[in-house]
Amino acid sequence: MKKLNVELENCYGIKKLKTQFDFSQHKVYAIYAPNGAMKTSLAQTFKDIADATESKDRIFPARVCKRKISDENGVDLPKESVLVIRPYDEVFGHTEKTSTLLVDSKLRKEYEELHIEIDKSKEVLLKALREQSGSKKNLENELSSTFTKSADEFYRALIRIKDEVLLQKDAPFANISYDIIFDEKVLSFLGTKDVKTAIESYIKKYNELLAASTYFKQGTFNYYNASTIAKSLAENGFFNAKHTVNFNADEKLEITSQKQLEELISKEKEGISKDKELRAKFAGIEKLINKNINVRGFNDYLEKHEEILPKLANIESFREEIWKSYLKVRSELYKDLIDKYQDAEKRKKDIEAEAEKQRTQWESVIEIFNSRFFVPFKLIAKNRISVILGQEPMLSLGFTFEDGADQAPIEKAALMKVLSTGEKKALYVLNIIFEVEARKKAKQETVFVIDDIADSFDYRNKYAIIQYLKDISEEPNFNQIILTHNFDFFRTVNSRFVKYSACIMAFRRSGDISLKQAVGIKNVFVNDWKLNFFTDSKKKIASIPFLRNIIEYTKGENDPSFIKLTSLLHWKSDSAGITQGELDGIFNSLFSTSGKSVDDKEVMIDILHKEANECLHAGDGFNFENKIVLSIAIRIAAEQFMENKIKDPHFVEGIDSNQTSKLLSKFKQLFAGDVLPIETIQRVILMTPENIHLNSFMYEPILDMSDEHLRQLYKDVLSMK
Repeated sequence: MKKLNVELENCYGIKKLKTQFDFSQHKVYAIYAPNGAMKTSLAQTFKDIADATESKDRIFPARVCKRKISDENGVDLPKESVLVIRPYDEVFGHTEKTSTLLVDSKLRKEYEELHIEIDKSKEVLLKALREQSGSKKNLENELSSTFTKSADEFYRALIRIKDEVLLQKDAPFANISYDIIFDEKVLSFLGTKDVKTAIESYIKKYNELLAASTYFKQGTFNYYNASTIAKSLAENGFFNAKHTVNFNADEKLEITSQKQLEELISKEKEGISKDKELRAKFAGIEKLINKNINVRGFNDYLEKHEEILPKLANIESFREEIWKSYLKVRSELYKDLIDKYQDAEKRKKDIEAEAEKQRTQWESVIEIFNSRFFVPFKLIAKNRISVILGQEPMLSLGFTFEDGADQAPIEKAALMKVLSTGEKKALYVLNIIFEVEARKKAKQETVFVIDDIADSFDYRNKYAIIQYLKDISEEPNFNQIILTHNFDFFRTVNSRFVKYSACIMAFRRSGDISLKQAVGIKNVFVNDWKLNFFTDSKKKIASIPFLRNIIEYTKGENDPSFIKLTSLLHWKSDSAGITQGELDGIFNSLFSTSGKSVDDKEVMIDILHKEANECLHAGDGFNFENKIVLSIAIRIAAEQFMENKIKDPHFVEGIDSNQTSKLLSKFKQLFAGDVLPIETIQRVILMTPENIHLNSFMYEPILDMSDEHLRQLYKDVLSMK
């Protein structure tokens, strides 16, 4: 972008503004705008572009708003190319782009690919387990909580039982319907005292029958295990290969076929299951189930799978056995996921170790802040590696509070309570640095609109900000429009990096805004008024406060020249008689010159009011001398009016400071009914206190004063009766 054309109408109080910023000539423009002129309104208009929001006039929303901000080709400024930096925005935080400051693209890509492969295998396994269990629950959470007592440690749970599952020879509960047993209502039912007692009674009798069985034994070879073995032998062609199975009992029994084995198992099972006492105990359990309407469906399942009843005495242990059976049946998928996860974990550690060695731009950002800004804390990056690898989206900053040699870590919330406003603002600048550095890395062409970022900062941090703005100005993709109402800041950026020709002053008349080349940035007295003292009456009058300051600093307030100059700033008994020649003499004495005005007999008060009347017809602008002339004329006219009404020379001669205020207090005592003059003089005190005691470091009160307001006030003072 070479040029930025700005054309606005009715944008937040800006009735009209048309200007161009030529970035091919100046990468940075600094605009001094007095309070209420246009600074915040212009910043908000650019913010609307960044936010893709329509601009408007908030006070008069019915007014048609026009906003055209475009490049040299007429192309609208895209929102991505604008960053507005406010004076202090507590909620301003890292944007999505800031996380890129930590990204090592190669490491992060490899890290993400590891997770992609793991996630694929995980999805396949969970799908298979869902088919196996028939469950609609969150299987990841179910499995995790079964083996770790936590719902979010899925891989830890899988790894914990890996050896047990892979060494397990069969999967006896692989076809159990998970949701029927592990229904919340069923589990609650199984936990009641009556049900527990009934199940324990059933198990006791069942174990007695197993102990008396010819072939089955409790805990080693029951009929469930026998059925599984029979099926497995048949599926593997055991009997087809003419192998036999021998049972050791009172008499040795040789089994030669699957059918013979199944018949033996069935007969032995029938002998146990049809035992009258065992049936009675099972009937007792059924009765308890049927009493509970919420679990009657569980009874149907239990009737078909009576073999699981002994397992219900320890439901959590049974849950583990069921999951191991599910995983055993799907062991290939299970092993594939575990292997990938463990391999990835090993590589992740290698990647994290490699990332730990790398220095990222975030360290540079933090170093910029720690080294340049003066605050009672230091910053550290707490989770840099996690952000590099995509485990966390945003950097978490750590704070170490410093008090002399003592240091202590502190949370941000606690830190904000002990920081001063200026220190909080310095921390805000950190967020801005993040955003700027992210744009720098992305090579994002950007217009920075900076709205008094250094306002209310102490001088050390103000200069740190100025230096950082200077750094920004050296970036090829960055341009800046710096807005300020702080004249000292305006002068400083000019002295550091903004060219004089790119320093602009804004002034407002009836809502329309004009931008003009700045004047008087550097000592206006030395560089202008002093040089034209004998030829320009306005500049001569404007120089009076400076001459008075010089004498005050070098000779003191009792010096005759200081007293005479005071009589040109306040209405004293000798004010009406001081001539232009006397003022010239003071000037020549101070600067060892021999200049002379055309009419050295002319009285200075007459010259003052003549020049003040001319100022009433001057155009708007940053006419420093016009504003000072009007201010002095206003003050003297107001004091002369009050003295003429009070008519007490002794009282007036006794005033040695704050003359206008003391005269007004006396005036109020004597003329309390003169409401309009009192109101007018109060405006004089409010609008002109510093202006008539101006030194070379105090331009701002004059600059912020409206020409129009000063003209009207002068007219009002002259019309007082």
